[in-house]
Amino acid sequence: MPDPLLVLLASFGLIGGIGIAAVGPGGVLPTTGLFLLTNLTPSEVAGTAIVTHVATGALATAAYARSGHLTEPHTRRAALVLAAAAVAGAPAGVLINSAISSDVFGLILAALMVVAAALVWRRERRREPSPAPPPAVVAGIGLAVAVVSGVVGIGGPMLAVPLLVAAGVPLLESLAAAQVQSIVIAGTGTAGYLAAGAVDWPLAALIGVPSLAGVLLGWKIARTLPTRQLATALVVSLLVLAPFVAFG
Repeated sequence: MPDPLLVLLASFGLIGGIGIAAVGPGGVLPTTGLFLLTNLTPSEVAGTAIVTHVATGALATAAYARSGHLTEPHTRRAALVLAAAAVAGAPAGVLINSAISSDVFGLILAALMVVAAALVWRRERRREPSPAPPPAVVAGIGLAVAVVSGVVGIGGPMLAVPLLVAAGVPLLESLAAAQVQSIVIAGTGTAGYLAAGAVDWPLAALIGVPSLAGVLLGWKIARTLPTRQLATALVVSLLVLAPFVAFG
């Protein structure tokens, strides 16, 4: 690949890592970059992208554990429920991916980008407190997120965070719990795609290393700075990229 495309792919990884840790829906960007800028098949796109989320999920989990957001009992319970749901959901997503074409993959990915943008937009404008959701709701969110993540190789926080916030879980608690689920999604998804020989390791490293730096930056942003401007920029980016993913 030409050097400018390699730099652009690395940039997708860096910005995606920031979004993962700061606002949640950032994990779609590595998948988007691989889909738009390479000739990989849908399975290879998803498999290569999901590998990167093993490390980013582990690093983000460690960061939120260090900051104390995973020490609260209710946050740990939510993380365990999400992780348990991922054990069943992610492998199902890998199987679904093997049955779809590149065009269908692009449409699914674009639709998820629009949905994530809408959820983030709604979250940023909803300030009234909501009661905590029951475990069954958290489990349902976790299962749906894991299946979708397995299909397109995204990080779980992309959908889990805005859905949990919409259900009444505070933002930082949602971010912390979703990182734990991301490890399980990425681990089980990686195993499935490895079995199918659908992982491009050089490209995974090219995107994954900048993603790790982005996670640390995003974690600091989430703890110290207002994230509304970052969320707005992410919403605009997702809506701009979605038509190219769907029809490009």
